[in-house]
Amino acid sequence: MKLTFLGTGTSFGVPQLGCHCAVCHSPDPRDRRTRVGAVIETNGGLRILIDTPPELRLQLVNAGIDRVDAVLFTHDHADHTHGIDDLRAITNRRSAPLPFYGSAETLHSLQAKFGYIVDDSIRPLPGTSKPEGKIHVVAPRETFRVGDQDVISVPVPHGPITVFGYRIGSLAYITDAKDVPADAVELLRGSSVLVINALFRTEHPTHLSLPEALDVARRVGASRTFLTHLTHDNFHADLEAELLPLGITPAFDGLTVRID
Repeated sequence: MKLTFLGTGTSFGVPQLGCHCAVCHSPDPRDRRTRVGAVIETNGGLRILIDTPPELRLQLVNAGIDRVDAVLFTHDHADHTHGIDDLRAITNRRSAPLPFYGSAETLHSLQAKFGYIVDDSIRPLPGTSKPEGKIHVVAPRETFRVGDQDVISVPVPHGPITVFGYRIGSLAYITDAKDVPADAVELLRGSSVLVINALFRTEHPTHLSLPEALDVARRVGASRTFLTHLTHDNFHADLEAELLPLGITPAFDGLTVRID
């Protein structure tokens, strides 16, 4: 299995608009972070997209990915969904709508905001096209099948809402969590790679801080942990050096990881 990080930044992205800090003006390309998304490719060639961030088209072009077979949505916030129209270039080459998986709350919100994508009765005018998706509601902690791959939904709190993390084989993928409760840790334990969000070094009301993310990594016990949803608080190189003794790595846009 291969994991590609499409984007690893917060809802502001890095560089942050109007910010003149040293990180936002860093020449290191790893300090340039678009909004969070990822692609998992199984050994059988199945490609699963996690979320549709606003920069999706550019992210897929930069990663050399021109096809995905399904989309897993973590939640409905704009930085995770508002690139959904970019799927049009992918669905135009498919014979069937692209499967969308997520919680009932998330998919209901997407249906309200982007009804033209999932409503079969809305047809494009002759000579035009639209993205086409088919909704598949997933229950919390449900094991469901995407192509040839089993996936487990892992509900975690994100302030007042619940987001879905996902366990895909030996990959555990969690973003925008404020906490990872014990029952979620049990679903993730045994994974060889953990992806976890880490916003600031200080506490935040809806996101894990860096110390809290490190505690989650300890409890899950994956052999490799990658941090995502990162801000302009740290230079990538400095954070990488700091975490090296712990076996934890800050992810960056375009990073690919092989997972046994």
